[in-house]
Amino acid sequence: MSQYMYIAHFEWEEDSNAYNVSFPDLPGCFTFGSSVAEAIHMAKDALEGFLIVSEDTKEDIPSSSVYQAFTNLITGKDFIQYIEADTDAARRREEQKSVNKMVTLPGYLAQLGKEKDVNFSALLQKALREELNLEHQ
Repeated sequence: MSQYMYIAHFEWEEDSNAYNVSFPDLPGCFTFGSSVAEAIHMAKDALEGFLIVSEDTKEDIPSSSVYQAFTNLITGKDFIQYIEADTDAARRREEQKSVNKMVTLPGYLAQLGKEKDVNFSALLQKALREELNLEHQ
């Protein structure tokens, strides 16, 4: 299963001036954000990461409770909200992220490339695509 939706509890903490976010159905899944927007963004990221690990380790993933089960958690600035997660999409995003690789070049090539404003990363990516017979991605 790659599509999930869980209730997140956003709890305002005056001392840190931030929202602590937890998922009552998923003990150990929590994060925080300094604004509502950041907390919601971080909640989605934390949920997807938690579920990916759970899928990979073949842990039981509990069903989501209904919204009404957690309305008692709302006080003051606190709120609850459904957060969606798509672990397949999250895995695809992760695969597309750039990674740093150390490359060793003769000094004169590095210097000439720098003088000619060569984008070493773009050049290496292009060369690798050609070498691996990949279409432009």
